[in-house]
Amino acid sequence: MKTPRAERLVDMTHYLIERPRTLVPLTFFANRYSSAKSSISEDLTILKKTLKERGVGLLETIPGAAGGAKFYPYILEREADEFVNDMLKQVNDETRVLPGGYVYLSDLLGQPAILRQVGRLIATEYLNTKIEAVMTAATKGVPLAAAVAEQLNVPFVIVRSGENKVTEGPTVSVNYLTGSSKHVEKMELSRRSLPTGLNILIVDDFMKAGGTINGMKTLAKEFESDVKGVAVFAEGRANERQVNDFTSLLHVDTNLDSGEVIKVQLGNYKENIFRGRENKIVRN
Repeated sequence: MKTPRAERLVDMTHYLIERPRTLVPLTFFANRYSSAKSSISEDLTILKKTLKERGVGLLETIPGAAGGAKFYPYILEREADEFVNDMLKQVNDETRVLPGGYVYLSDLLGQPAILRQVGRLIATEYLNTKIEAVMTAATKGVPLAAAVAEQLNVPFVIVRSGENKVTEGPTVSVNYLTGSSKHVEKMELSRRSLPTGLNILIVDDFMKAGGTINGMKTLAKEFESDVKGVAVFAEGRANERQVNDFTSLLHVDTNLDSGEVIKVQLGNYKENIFRGRENKIVRN
């Protein structure tokens, strides 16, 4: 029985959004709804226009016998600005400052709605970049990495510190220099968790000097992988930064001489993600 167009549009939208960056053949939808390919093509044209106008994402349509549709989630600059400014207000609270100049973020990064927006925002920067895995450090960056990985529809891997657990199996380990205390630490990753030769995005919740992130970059090289970018929810002030190429939503300063305990400003996300945005988000 042929499915009415209204029902097709609802189901197609849900199906595509649930499977970002996945090519769905035209024949799949035609069989699913007992409809002609010409009707499905018309449906996709409607979805493509609506999703883009609403700032939900881009729907790429690929012609030919092996063609179909692929959905790329992204966020518009105005929506991103509203979200990040709201985060700025919530983080700008002196009670969040922890010993060592770190900032408590776990309550915010435990909320699904916030994680989803962060995931969309970071995924927007890599709209035209092939990312095959997201890497993060245990444990606070895990929810954030999972949210980004969901929007990119790729696996995420967790780098651990300390001694190897038997449940991890054989591991690859590297030594790295911490950013603040200049101590040598060890991090490791299970060999089975990450195939070699992938394009990797490193994601973390907070970065000061960048020692942990630099360690993850070194570990990625051990897997013959290419780090395509680094994204953090917030960056802190550091006298000497080990990582210079990264995207941050917020810049948090807790080393103030003015008597203030904390000062929060916008990070560099606008420059990195939305400069030349028209070129980044336009697809056929």
